[in-house]
Amino acid sequence: MKTAQLEQWRGEFGRAYTDRNSLSPTALDALYRKNFGIARSELNQRFLAGIPRDARILEVGCNEGNQLCALREMGFRRIYGLEIQEYALRRARQRLESAQLALATAFEIPYPDRFFDVVFTSGVLIHIAPADLPRALREIHRCAGRFIWGHEYYSPQPVEVTYRGHKSLLWKADYARLYLDLFDDLDLVRAEQIPYLEDANVDCMFLLSRQKPRSTPSRRDVQEA
Repeated sequence: MKTAQLEQWRGEFGRAYTDRNSLSPTALDALYRKNFGIARSELNQRFLAGIPRDARILEVGCNEGNQLCALREMGFRRIYGLEIQEYALRRARQRLESAQLALATAFEIPYPDRFFDVVFTSGVLIHIAPADLPRALREIHRCAGRFIWGHEYYSPQPVEVTYRGHKSLLWKADYARLYLDLFDDLDLVRAEQIPYLEDANVDCMFLLSRQKPRSTPSRRDVQEA
């Protein structure tokens, strides 16, 4: 699948993003404290405290592995990542030699159904156009065996935001609600709105549990049929 957003992130625009966002777990915590007044590691602990450390975890859109390195610091070892940008993927492989990393998109995840205990995104869904988003959410849901975890820009209603002078590259939304509306077999375990300290923007971290088999079409599927 080709989209205008994928092409942009695969090129020099995406490479520049990678170069300016190379962060160790310590630097990532410092950035979060600056932006939100709380460390990323503290948020991770709040949401993942009950997840066994031998859980199989996939990050969709791992870039050069900042978030995966933070999970490794927590003791998680069965970590996987997908990335669309070859430059970022090479750098991730240098940092995470034991991780399973692949060149792939959220639209075509190269793993079987329910293969992972946790599938997550961090600042990735916001860069998928609303028309394409259901396909990505369905792929994430397909290979998530137990939990879907996310940290994304938040807005109660979808809204497009100009990103570094570009249009059609960033959207805020209530991404937890979009999952829940699309899939009847998901339950909300936890969600926290996390306001920025220096402006009016808000992020949301959420954890969804896939606890019961899906026996009937979701509300969204019925509407789209």
